[in-house]
Amino acid sequence: MRITSPADIPDLSGKTALVTGATGGIGLETARMLAGAGAHVILAGRSAEKGAAALREIAASKIRGRIEFERFDLADLADVAAAAARIDAMHAQIDILVNNAGVMMPPERQTTADGFELQLGTNHLAHFALTGRLLPRLRAGEARVVMVSSNAARSGRMAFENLQSERNYSPWRAYGQSKLANLLFMRALQQASDADGWGLCVVASHPGLSATSLISSGMGTGLVPRLGNMFNRLVAQSPADGALPTVAAATDPDLAPLSFVGPAGVGGWRGKPKLVKLPAAAEDDVAARRLWEVSENLTGVRFGD
Repeated sequence: MRITSPADIPDLSGKTALVTGATGGIGLETARMLAGAGAHVILAGRSAEKGAAALREIAASKIRGRIEFERFDLADLADVAAAAARIDAMHAQIDILVNNAGVMMPPERQTTADGFELQLGTNHLAHFALTGRLLPRLRAGEARVVMVSSNAARSGRMAFENLQSERNYSPWRAYGQSKLANLLFMRALQQASDADGWGLCVVASHPGLSATSLISSGMGTGLVPRLGNMFNRLVAQSPADGALPTVAAATDPDLAPLSFVGPAGVGGWRGKPKLVKLPAAAEDDVAARRLWEVSENLTGVRFGD
């Protein structure tokens, strides 16, 4: 791969990028690097206060591009639709879409505003809906679409018979399923783009283990989140290093559709970006098509309509 550090990112002047979950952690660092390379970056998040703080922090960095914040909650499809309409009205095209935002392992089953299990609803269904609603702008930019998955996808299984985890909820199984769904969505979206001439290049990334609040914030209170924070400090790489695979996936000019980018180190937990092998379950065309159809029915969003 050409991109192993921020200095390797090509000039993105004139490009427009949208990054979900951009008010902290890997999303914030991804937005910072894209803006640093000259892109006009739309930071998306659910907190106006955190959005304002993220804009201030990035603006204080050495960036060449413009930045703006768009507030919406991925756990509410009506909010996603309203935000997509605003973005559609304000931007002629989107050249890079980074579907990064995520929820990780709430100890008890929770649901979105639409009644979906929180991890499936936020990590997959909301991004499915957002991408579909922005498709005209993505087509105009012949966009690179990046699905930010996880090493957890390697143990994931699509439990179509219990997709919403209404029976026997397991935080880890539900999370792994949502991250595998990201990769299956990548596959189905690329196939749809190729079939209908949308001009998209759909890829995926995973950050390895990065020292963000995602792990500990989803683990309730007491000893478990404290252990998560300790593990972060001892083992994890920085959010900036964790963002590099996503930035490489978003900008490397040599990347082919359906590429998966992750850290090069042992186990894929840390290190410079490199192409990594997809889990076998992510190459299942039958499951990808089934998930696409289920996602259309659950969200009410049909691509190309």
